[in-house]
Amino acid sequence: MSGLGTPSGPVLLCGEVRTCLLPTRDAVDERVAVRLLGLRADEHVRVSRHPNRHAVSPDVLTGVDCRLPATAGVRNRAVGTVTARATLTEGRVLQSTAYFCACASGPDRRRPWGYYLVRPGWLIPVGPLPEKSVNEGFLEGNRHGELDVGSIAESLLARISRQHTCLDHDVPLTTTDTSLRWTARAAVDGQQAALAFAKAENGLRVVELRLPRGTAPAAAAELCEDLALHDWLLTTVAEKLDGLRVGAGDDQPVLKVLRPLVDHLLHLWMPKARVDRGLHTAWEALENGAGYSRQWSTLTQRIRDQLALRAIAGRIQVPTPP
Repeated sequence: MSGLGTPSGPVLLCGEVRTCLLPTRDAVDERVAVRLLGLRADEHVRVSRHPNRHAVSPDVLTGVDCRLPATAGVRNRAVGTVTARATLTEGRVLQSTAYFCACASGPDRRRPWGYYLVRPGWLIPVGPLPEKSVNEGFLEGNRHGELDVGSIAESLLARISRQHTCLDHDVPLTTTDTSLRWTARAAVDGQQAALAFAKAENGLRVVELRLPRGTAPAAAAELCEDLALHDWLLTTVAEKLDGLRVGAGDDQPVLKVLRPLVDHLLHLWMPKARVDRGLHTAWEALENGAGYSRQWSTLTQRIRDQLALRAIAGRIQVPTPP
């Protein structure tokens, strides 16, 4: 597959990432992770152990023939396949991603399915692609009758998290699922990766990327998975600490909140660990604006300080799991 913005490559990438806590009390080991993500019999689950454990499912394709999301008044049609995959970080955080590549123009009439199947992960427009309109429309959200890649990602998440006998569905803490909707277009020659990041309602994040010409679509998807993972971690920890009554006389309610965070989440913060080096500047743009790592450091230090104060006071007691 050719890179973004090259003569034979896509002019637009669009996708959505769903992130949640794996519904089980304890993190699963590598063997179980491979079973969970074994979505195809003809391809293996990819596992890496450094700098942390990370498993990636084989890609699965979904055929579509429908209108693409676009700004009001613009009608377009595309045919092809959407790529979806799932990842599991440290046997604890589950993500599913669905995305597609779009070219500048396609045939004036729909071709037989064989024409599209030899281009996996591509949506070919019927006629020219209204690139700017589709980019804006996708970020705004699909309307009735338009392609919904979020539902494809959600379906894959459900396939893994709700139906597998490996999971006990007894989570150690309640969390909010998040969605990250993203688009990527080629940056002007010589410019580095950049992004615009915004939070919407109901756990939705919206990211518009400008990436170096020639960026592989899979690398763009990996960047967005990394952004979604760390946004979910920060959101989860911040929500748990919000309103926590740390000065109350009874330590047990506080420890019931802090202990699962330490046991299951604090060690997962590793921005850019699996992001292409050429795309690191996109993460740096987020850091310079929202300051994710600075906020994470503040939150984790607050947790450690609370535990240290209780230990010094000699009142710390490990709560018995319910």
